[in-house]
Amino acid sequence: MVASTDVVVGGVRSSVMQAGPTDATEAVVFVHGNPGPASDWEDLLGRAGVSSRAIAPDMPGYGRADKPRNFNYTIAGYADHLAGLLEQLGIRRAHLVAHDFGGPWALEWAVTHPDAFASATLINTGSLIDYKWHRYGKIWRTPILGEVFQATATRPGFRLIFGRENPRLPRATFDRLYADSRPWGTKRAVLKLYRATPAEALGARTEALRALDRPALVVWGTDDRYVPREQAEYQRRAFPSARVELLEDHGHWPHLEDPERVASLVIPFLREQLDARARG
Repeated sequence: MVASTDVVVGGVRSSVMQAGPTDATEAVVFVHGNPGPASDWEDLLGRAGVSSRAIAPDMPGYGRADKPRNFNYTIAGYADHLAGLLEQLGIRRAHLVAHDFGGPWALEWAVTHPDAFASATLINTGSLIDYKWHRYGKIWRTPILGEVFQATATRPGFRLIFGRENPRLPRATFDRLYADSRPWGTKRAVLKLYRATPAEALGARTEALRALDRPALVVWGTDDRYVPREQAEYQRRAFPSARVELLEDHGHWPHLEDPERVASLVIPFLREQLDARARG
């Protein structure tokens, strides 16, 4: 059963979805990206919670989390928020599952908390090497243009454009993604985050991650229009022993496009990591 709780870090509240034993100090930690929110993970969260503690927070600016003007909307700021959240929940060892911008946030946390970082599952995200911003990233990074783009986006336009780019996503998912991106606090968070993040920052932790060499599963929709498929293989530079699974004809949200297929890869990997820890 999936339940929710609120956690406040530095005065900023995050709503956290939880499954499994809430007192376990080892957990699967799902980190959404843009536009999020945590509910993107509901299916996988429930499955992971059958055999372990699992959590999925709404990160600041997204979903039901606070969206303060003065939050540090940077990779480091989000990593710090994640660190405080895990500390308050009593989680001392984390198996990260991340998507989109959740990858850089989670991996920044991982490098700064190596003793707590157990494994990584990366879904169309990771340590992005020689990356160039997609067209929306370029728009959001541009003053005035980004604000105009945010203000003038409509549901029919969103559905038309993103439908062409993500043909496997159900219509209901498009509508939810659009709704998730509409609050002004979320729009502001997106602009601040992208403007604070040059593309080269997305791969800045590659060598530090390589030195840790944690177990990793990389799941990648090959038709991703925002993060190209070659980035899937590049993840071996940060995770030398990574297992890479390419999902042909899938897009940027494979866990929402094909939940059963993605779960068939992710859940056994997580159980393997948790079992290995239990065997000690």
